[in-house]
Amino acid sequence: MASQKAGQKRKVVEVPRPETDATEDVELENGDLNGVLEDEGDSEEDFSEGSDGDDLDEEDELEEDALGSDEIPSSDDEEDVRQQLSDLKTDNTPTTPPGKLMGSDTGVDVSTISPEISVKPLAEVQGDRPNYKVDTDANGNPRYVYGEIAPEYDSDDSDAAIPANTIGNIPLSYYDAYPHIGYDINGRRIARPAKGEALDSLLDSIDVPEGWTGLTDPNTGKPSQLSRGELEVLKKLTRSEAPGEGYDPYPDMVEYFTGKGMEDTMPLSGAPEPKRRFVPSMHEHKRVMKMVKAIKEGRIKPYREPSPEDKEREEAEREYASYDIWSNEVPRPDHPMNVPAPKLPPPGYEESYHPPPEYLPDKQERDAWQQQDDEDRDREFLPEDHSALRKVPGYAKFVKEKFERCLDLYLAPRVRRSKLNIDPESLLPKLPDPSELKPFPTTCAALFRGHEGRVRSVAIDPSGKYVASGGDDGTARVWELITGRQLWRVRLSSSDAVNVVSWRPGNDACILAACCGDSVHFIIPQGDLCSPDTETRSREVLDSGFGYAAANPSKTTAGKDKPSSATWLRPPPNLQEKGILLTLTLRSTPKTLVWHRRADYLSTVCPATATTSTAVAIHTLSKHQTQHPFKRLKGLAQTVCFHPSKPLFFVATRQRIRIYDLQLQKLEKELQPGARWISAISLHPMGSNLLVSSYDRRLLWHDLDLGQTPYKTLRYHTKAIRAVKFHPTLPLFADASDDGTLQVFHGKVVGDSLENATVVPLKVLRGHRVVRDLGVLEVEWHPREAWCVSAGADGVGNVC
Repeated sequence: MASQKAGQKRKVVEVPRPETDATEDVELENGDLNGVLEDEGDSEEDFSEGSDGDDLDEEDELEEDALGSDEIPSSDDEEDVRQQLSDLKTDNTPTTPPGKLMGSDTGVDVSTISPEISVKPLAEVQGDRPNYKVDTDANGNPRYVYGEIAPEYDSDDSDAAIPANTIGNIPLSYYDAYPHIGYDINGRRIARPAKGEALDSLLDSIDVPEGWTGLTDPNTGKPSQLSRGELEVLKKLTRSEAPGEGYDPYPDMVEYFTGKGMEDTMPLSGAPEPKRRFVPSMHEHKRVMKMVKAIKEGRIKPYREPSPEDKEREEAEREYASYDIWSNEVPRPDHPMNVPAPKLPPPGYEESYHPPPEYLPDKQERDAWQQQDDEDRDREFLPEDHSALRKVPGYAKFVKEKFERCLDLYLAPRVRRSKLNIDPESLLPKLPDPSELKPFPTTCAALFRGHEGRVRSVAIDPSGKYVASGGDDGTARVWELITGRQLWRVRLSSSDAVNVVSWRPGNDACILAACCGDSVHFIIPQGDLCSPDTETRSREVLDSGFGYAAANPSKTTAGKDKPSSATWLRPPPNLQEKGILLTLTLRSTPKTLVWHRRADYLSTVCPATATTSTAVAIHTLSKHQTQHPFKRLKGLAQTVCFHPSKPLFFVATRQRIRIYDLQLQKLEKELQPGARWISAISLHPMGSNLLVSSYDRRLLWHDLDLGQTPYKTLRYHTKAIRAVKFHPTLPLFADASDDGTLQVFHGKVVGDSLENATVVPLKVLRGHRVVRDLGVLEVEWHPREAWCVSAGADGVGNVC
């Protein structure tokens, strides 16, 4: 059957479908439809072959075209259709069974067509009639209504563009479950391109066609075809090369709006020209004057044509390539930028391949040279004798020597630096000779023996005749300073140690305060230590407080008796007979006892107390009154001291020293020594400098007028420093350490604030043994002489 004409569309004729027989249902159920479609195909092929064998004229061809189309004939041509069908039935070729369908779109059996059944005529060809209809508008005028133009899908134009996928940004993975991959501009489905089998894919990968990239167009799903130029650009991009020979990655900027000649067209600013652009530049004037001066001095010479001799010299230098930059070096005057290269010494006779016999080493010299280390040898080789130069072997250290020579040239300084020859001794401060700073303690003059265990504290009375000591045996003893003879002793406790002994300042009374356990005992030594008048005045000082406390009891705001943290009591009669006339009982063990300069106030420190508010207490001897100045103290208190002339109170915690004004009742200053654990402090008699000792082996000098940090830090001990003390009248101070030594220093302090203090080490005193890692525990100065008394863990007291 001839193919359908281009541009024609098949029209479907609606024909009532007859009722099917029950045999057809049985065939569907039994699957007896195999080969039905093959029979139809055979009949069409046979028919087409029969038609090709006949010589038809033009009218027969038109009839065959009409019959070969898929359109159903109209009712007017029904007889012609019947005639053609009868002709087909009488043909010898196999035909389609009568029960089968005719046409692809009719859905009507041919056998059911009869004159009694009305058949809808076929629609006329669209090209044979106008594609519009005449209608009447609202005004009664004719109106032409055109129908829609059907798109042509049967175009055989090979130049037509490939339908583009119009799904937009939707991924193609959404169409994996469908046989199509999208829609074209007319709404038709775009079929998924066929994919070859595994063998075809392997063959395609082996025989790569020209322009094959392995890439797939995401819109159409087809392989992307790239030209040779595009492939070259991609290859260069993957190699980080320029895409093309004429490609410039850094093209010059095209000045469309700025540049030369565009100043007036596109000005950056509309401000008028400043005056400085019309005035000669002062900077350029200076540069020109420098050039003029250089020309006058001959440093800048005008250009002149080179002479033939100069040209020959330049050509000779150009022909001879010299790599030694110092080969043509000539002596020049000293200049900071002229540093000659280090030159090698000229070779001697021992470096010759045939040296004289006197330069050749004998067997002993050779063995001695081989046994020496490389650093100890006077030369790197031994002279050897060879009869000819060609017999000289290779030098084993040739490469090493050349490398070291290159290092010498490479590391040669290019700038001459003036080296300062400074004597290190000249950088040290000029200190006076210790012999010029006498007097100071030099030797041990007396010993105090008698304590059982450690001697914890010593004190010299204001007259300078007697020394009091306290130790672990619970006794307080008084010694004669010059001879070391024991004059008086009293046992305060059989279990507690005497931690502190201290004399009351002043010569009007003779009172010794001793801290034993949690009590402070005020003692008047018996014997010939004091005169009867002095003893009487001392008793009056101790007894005056009982009358004041009874007349003025401390009351609270509610009128009740105020509880006190300290108790002032008379000791038992047996202790009074030994000279103990007053006892102050505290809540904890005091470790420090310091007297005020007026001798009526004293302060105690109890580091082991439960509350920090009661760690520091100030007592009034004449009133038998105890005060705790701190409601809450920051840190653990270690020791305290009073200022010699001002109402200042120094409190030392483990790492800080705070200075309080007792009159104004405020914090005056806080010092930061930088020590880990402060052990003791001592204030200079002038009150302007403070010494701080610490358990981390440091002695710190604080100048109170300079700042919070130490003025000097002295590290001369190998173990912890237990005590430090200023001399009351002389420029001396000493410290005691667990290493068993005392170090005496000269510390000169002047009243001028512009002059710093002078510290000079004088003497190291050794006289105590170290017992259980404890050495010297306390040191004390004589009030007038350059004598010091020390207490050690070995149970001995020394006078130096």
